[in-house]
Amino acid sequence: MGIPLIGRGVRVRNPHLIHVGADLVVEDFAEIQGLSRDGIRLGDRVSIGAGTLIRPSSYYSRAIGVGLVMGDGSSLSPGCYIGCSGGVTIGDKTMLGPGVRLFAEDHVMDDPTVDVKSQGVSWSPITIGSGCWIASGVTITSGVTIGDGAVVAAGAVVTRDVPAGAVFGGIPAREIKKRNAA
Repeated sequence: MGIPLIGRGVRVRNPHLIHVGADLVVEDFAEIQGLSRDGIRLGDRVSIGAGTLIRPSSYYSRAIGVGLVMGDGSSLSPGCYIGCSGGVTIGDKTMLGPGVRLFAEDHVMDDPTVDVKSQGVSWSPITIGSGCWIASGVTITSGVTIGDGAVVAAGAVVTRDVPAGAVFGGIPAREIKKRNAA
């Protein structure tokens, strides 16, 4: 098993809840918070880019969140935000580009007579399959599943499921084509 390569200024909180495979790379100034129900589980050869934040527990409700599972060979490019309070699962060999944001929680706002912050949050997991490419600046909202081999174009906002092998883009994201189409 290779020794993890940890950059300067990396912050790790609750390390006893973080489980890592071989050859982990965490670049400068990334932050990994382990406090979560299921912990943070990183497979072999996972890389986490500079300035990436992994936060499984909510700052608003103070509730302990679900956590993150990342498969073998997957990577988070610099500046990603992984809000995994509702749970995030990322398959094997999946790449998230710079500045990708995942939010597995949403604010409750049903009562217009009460401020949004006081109404709390709801959680719904995000699942990203294996072999996916999530390009730079994509935002993925709670409850979304992205199928194996899918591609999401830069800057897209994904609010609904993406089928396996599909290419999605836009705001809100919609299907552009299938990867196997000529």
